[in-house]
Amino acid sequence: MNDERTRLRRRDRAMPSDREIEAMLHKAQVGFIATSVSDQPYINPNLFWFDATHRRLYFHTAAEGRTLSNVGQNSQVCFCVAEMGKLLPAGTAMEFSTEYASVIVFGDARVVKSGEEKQFGLQGLLDKYFPNLHPGEDYRPITADELDQTAVYAIEIDAWSGKQKVDV
Repeated sequence: MNDERTRLRRRDRAMPSDREIEAMLHKAQVGFIATSVSDQPYINPNLFWFDATHRRLYFHTAAEGRTLSNVGQNSQVCFCVAEMGKLLPAGTAMEFSTEYASVIVFGDARVVKSGEEKQFGLQGLLDKYFPNLHPGEDYRPITADELDQTAVYAIEIDAWSGKQKVDV
């Protein structure tokens, strides 16, 4: 799924396959959604989940606000997750480094309109962050009124890349 937007300068640090990119998207706890309207970028951290079956990201925000307004005006977005590993000191300042991994996703964001898909997106979030709790057993499932109070987004992924540095 690579294209010009995801071309890496350091190709030697590219994640070796889509499988590693997907694993990072499953594992990461917080993602950053970047939108842009009238040459003004806006970035917002969000909890999210990756739906591998549909190659789609889901997240939610309040039913009004800047993310909703921006996506309504320009649906093209960028999404990023990252993690830092060990600090790598060196003999010269120029060679200090760190282990890291990151994934950048480009795609088209949309506000989910279907109640069924909204439920699917929100339940995916609950399942990711609270995997041992189950609706109807451990908590009351999401109600129709609660669905109306939140905006659920789906990002249809056009392209992605992953980059990592591992100390060997």
